[in-house]
Amino acid sequence: MKSKGNEKDGTIHFILTGGTIDSYYNGTKDTVEPYKKSVLPRIVSDMKLHIKTKFTQVCMKDSRNLTENDMNNVVKTIKKSKEKYFIVCHGTYCMPDTARYLAARLKKHNKIILFTGSMVPIGFFNSDAMFNLGFSISEIFHLKSGIYVSMNGKIFLPNEIAKLISQGQFISIFGEK
Repeated sequence: MKSKGNEKDGTIHFILTGGTIDSYYNGTKDTVEPYKKSVLPRIVSDMKLHIKTKFTQVCMKDSRNLTENDMNNVVKTIKKSKEKYFIVCHGTYCMPDTARYLAARLKKHNKIILFTGSMVPIGFFNSDAMFNLGFSISEIFHLKSGIYVSMNGKIFLPNEIAKLISQGQFISIFGEK
């Protein structure tokens, strides 16, 4: 699925792995579960962006259930892609771990890889998903090559980020910058 857009900025390649951002509430289990097929391509298409987009669904899992094989598939997808800009939609529990995993395996590259997710599933009235997606899309063209995490209106490096569950947000382990 592609949308027409600004050629000079390039295409954003979304890598989909599941997580809360791409989940629904399952009342029979009293928890959220990732959809079998991502809803994010439709949602991003509905944004009517002036940029091109591409989507690759690697898996649809809670990030606590991602395997090394899943993370390797993310690495392979990025390495094989001709695109420069990537937004990896990922569960928040292990997002920093996967970002660090990629950083260790993609040492020399000219790509901009930005992880994002949400604390509340997309579609819930108090979800942070649409904001995190929009913020990531807005910021990606302003970053230099590297791997980043975009949550709560801030861009973090993989080696500095931690999830503060009690506050429902991500923080820098080095304090405010």
